[in-house]
Amino acid sequence: MLLTALAASLGTRGAELDLTHARLAVPAALSKQESKAIEMLRDEVEKRTLIRFPVENQGEGPAITISRVRGVAEGYSLKTADGRVALVANDARGMLFGVGRLLREMHMRRGRITIADDLNITTAPQYALRGHQLGYRPKTNSYDGWSVALWEQYIRDLAVFGTNAAELIPPRSDDARDSPLFPLPPMQMMVEMSRLLDEYGLDVWIWYPALDKDYSDPKTVEFALNEWGEVFQKLPRIDAVFVPGGDPGHTQPKFLMALLEKETQVLHRYHPKAQMWVSPQGFDQQWLDEFLGILNREQPAWLSGVVFAPQVRISLAELRAKVPKRYPIRHYPDITHSLQSQYPVPDWDVAYAVTEGREVINPRPVDEAAIFRRMQPYTIGFLTYSEGCNDDVNKFVWSALGWDPDANVRDVLRQYSRYFIGDEFEDSFAQGLLALERNWRGSLAVNAGVYTTLAEFQNMERASSPETRLNWRFQQALYRAYYDAYVRRRLLSETALEESAMDQLRLAKTTGAIGAMERAREILDRSVVEHPAETWRARVFELAEALFQSIRMQLSVEKYKAISVDRGATLDTIDSPLNSRKWLEVRFAEIGRLEIETDRLAAIDEIVNWTNPGPGGFYDDLGDPAAQAHLVRGADYASDPAFLRTAYVGFGTPRSYRRSFWTYAGSLNDEPLRMRYTDLDRDAQYKIRVVYAGDSPRQKIRLVANGDIEIHPFVEKPAPYRPMEFDVPREATRNGELNLAWTRELGQGGNGRGCDVAEIWLIKK
Repeated sequence: MLLTALAASLGTRGAELDLTHARLAVPAALSKQESKAIEMLRDEVEKRTLIRFPVENQGEGPAITISRVRGVAEGYSLKTADGRVALVANDARGMLFGVGRLLREMHMRRGRITIADDLNITTAPQYALRGHQLGYRPKTNSYDGWSVALWEQYIRDLAVFGTNAAELIPPRSDDARDSPLFPLPPMQMMVEMSRLLDEYGLDVWIWYPALDKDYSDPKTVEFALNEWGEVFQKLPRIDAVFVPGGDPGHTQPKFLMALLEKETQVLHRYHPKAQMWVSPQGFDQQWLDEFLGILNREQPAWLSGVVFAPQVRISLAELRAKVPKRYPIRHYPDITHSLQSQYPVPDWDVAYAVTEGREVINPRPVDEAAIFRRMQPYTIGFLTYSEGCNDDVNKFVWSALGWDPDANVRDVLRQYSRYFIGDEFEDSFAQGLLALERNWRGSLAVNAGVYTTLAEFQNMERASSPETRLNWRFQQALYRAYYDAYVRRRLLSETALEESAMDQLRLAKTTGAIGAMERAREILDRSVVEHPAETWRARVFELAEALFQSIRMQLSVEKYKAISVDRGATLDTIDSPLNSRKWLEVRFAEIGRLEIETDRLAAIDEIVNWTNPGPGGFYDDLGDPAAQAHLVRGADYASDPAFLRTAYVGFGTPRSYRRSFWTYAGSLNDEPLRMRYTDLDRDAQYKIRVVYAGDSPRQKIRLVANGDIEIHPFVEKPAPYRPMEFDVPREATRNGELNLAWTRELGQGGNGRGCDVAEIWLIKK
């Protein structure tokens, strides 16, 4: 079936020009960067075909001619005519990116190279900055194991799709000083990466957090100037330095800006044209106002621009309106995290959240395109936030759209698949990446398409060559496909086990509380020793080992020395419980200590009727998109992908909590979380039972009805989480409606989270 589909796909191509025996004709005098572009072309073709293009300016037969003409920066034209390919570059970068486009357009197989004979492309990038953070540090889930050769290959790969900048991280950051996987010390590798980027003519940015405690202290400032200066001096190329206002770092704007003015002077000693950028990241409202006041009143000449980053408490559109026009804005989008992030996966299933976690392999081409098109018009471009190669597909989508925002994402994925996986998988692998994103849409329990996705990847796996199976990008997609399918199979199994256990508890009045709990425990414990789809699980472990060998992905703390479980170590969470088994074990122990049978039966009755609000009542599980009928959601994802004005689904730590505590609805910063009830009994008295949860337990929360009726003032969330009850004043429901709004304490900084509600019952008294 797969091979037939491939043949059909290949058969749809138009006439092609055979370049198998082509020569290269290049300008006589090439710059260092232009020489690198030609070298890249010859090397990458040879890797895929075993053919190395000869450089011959004179000759007969098919040829690829490369020339220069002045034009728009970084632009080029690529045309085929009369049996030849003509690449005309506007500048050195135009030659690099034109070569990249040529590589993406060619169909390369062992011993054969073709290209469409009707190419007619003239193009230049729409956004001036198109880059990605490449952080060599222990926190990343792969980068700390990369050699200089691996970094050069990745820099090449990115350049092929139009990337023109990379952001490095200095030896001291919010990270450990060393990694057991480092092939070189951090400073030495930083120098090597700066050198490589310069050889290809790409911009070098540095993400440089201000980590010291007190920059109002002159001694602290002097230390920072010397430390940063030593780094600046050692690097062969720096084009810009970006200092985040927070995450990490926490310095009042007036002291931060004074420091950066001095650091700019130090920077210019060694790199006179380098720029200084800053973000208002993590600022509370007072500090944000102070920061914007400095920009508008003083308009410092040393500052080159402002960065819109995670944890900026206003939208990008608002920031652009408030920052003086003289300062360009750069986007710093989080493309690497799937939860607790700037752009989380919308309505992600909790089974994925507790197993695949925050830094899973995460191709999200459709979502990333939506984010890009919503945010980028306010900026000059982007440098994405990345924690490793888990977000590889997302990087290439951003780079391609940064060049052409109107590019068809499916076409980008086809080029990605053709170039990195192989000509024969151009369409099937691209469709597979889209299917992996669809795996994450909505309830996993009803998404049988997860198994179809795995079947398609298994077809590709069977049809692939040994070389393709060693390809880390191919391995990544296979890992996700097997992992997703295994999680779904386990979810269905453990859900059924919990329901069977509940059936035993419902018989407690007949069989006795102790016996009912014992039989329920025996049923639940089957998930500890029985693994459904064991062969899928085994394949996940095999692919984890393959990925460590091929690209140094650290998918386990113990086996591969990942820095922590939440930093991409998805192998360590693959068997995390997907039902309330651990919570029930705790409750069974508590109930078993009760001496009176009626008390034990009452406690069991509470478990089996947990979600029952009683006659005339309502229950919402606010972490479950299918069970939150009264939640006011807000805008759609394309309009508000950062959820700054929209309720989102968040995930806490499961621990020994009931499954419904693991998820919650939340709102960010000062935005209220809202619910609305209609058709209530106008004469009834109601009460609210509510569970407050979330990953910011120290944040206080307040509840107001109908805008001005306080249900409760700011309160601390109970620890451990448990239901709390509050009466609803009769006047709040007298007209048959009830509008609820929760807020956290206003004006705070940080990640903006804390207004989080897991469950709510509106109970008729």
